[in-house]
Amino acid sequence: MKRVAVILSGCGVFDGAEIHESILSLLSIERHGGSWHCFAPDIDQLHVINHKTGEVTGETRNVLTEAARIARGEIEDLATLNPEKYDALLIPGGFGVAKNLTDFAVNGAQCSINTYVASVCRAFAHTGKPAGYLCIAPTIIPMIYEQGVRGTIGIDPDTSSAFNQMGGEHVECSVDDIVYDERFHVLSTPAYMLAGNVSEAAAGIDKLIKKLIELS
Repeated sequence: MKRVAVILSGCGVFDGAEIHESILSLLSIERHGGSWHCFAPDIDQLHVINHKTGEVTGETRNVLTEAARIARGEIEDLATLNPEKYDALLIPGGFGVAKNLTDFAVNGAQCSINTYVASVCRAFAHTGKPAGYLCIAPTIIPMIYEQGVRGTIGIDPDTSSAFNQMGGEHVECSVDDIVYDERFHVLSTPAYMLAGNVSEAAAGIDKLIKKLIELS
C-alpha cells in the first residue's frame, strides 16, 4: 500500500485548508489503494475568518489544531515528517496555503514559504518522489522545483502570471484535468480555482490522485 503524506493548512477555505478538497483527496487516496497520513505546521494562522460573513475576527487559532478537525485527530506536526517513510506528497488548496504555508496572499510572486513546508516539499522533489498540488497550492511548485517547472492553477490571469514570475511555466487547464511535469513528477489541478461544485472539484482531484498513486 502506497503511503501518501498530506499537508493541511488549517480548516476552512478562507483561512485554512479547503475542506471539500481535503476530504475528496483522502477518499480518493483510499479508493486508489493508498493510505493517507496528515501533517500540518504547528504555527498560528495569519488570521481567522468568519466563514459566514467573510470578516476577519479577533481570534487566534493554531494551524495544526484546526487541521486536526479535518483529519479527525489523526495528524502530526509537520516538523516530524520523515519523507523517507512516504511514497508521495499531496497538498490540498484553500487560502491557508497562501496565508499559512506561504505568504503568497500578501506578497504574491515575492512570497516566502514556511521552513518546514519547504524542507518537506524539497525532500520529495530531490528524491524524485511524486507530489500533487491542488487549487492554489501549485503556487508552491516554482519555489521547490527548477526553472521552467510546469503546473496549473486553472486560468486565473493574476495567479498564473505570478506562477511564471516565480520561475514556473503555467499551463491553462480545465477543472476536470491535470498537468503533469514528467521531468519532476509533479502534478497539479485547478480544483476550486475553477470548480463550481463538489462534483467538478472531485473530477480533477481523483484524476490527479490516481496518477499520483500510479507513479509512487
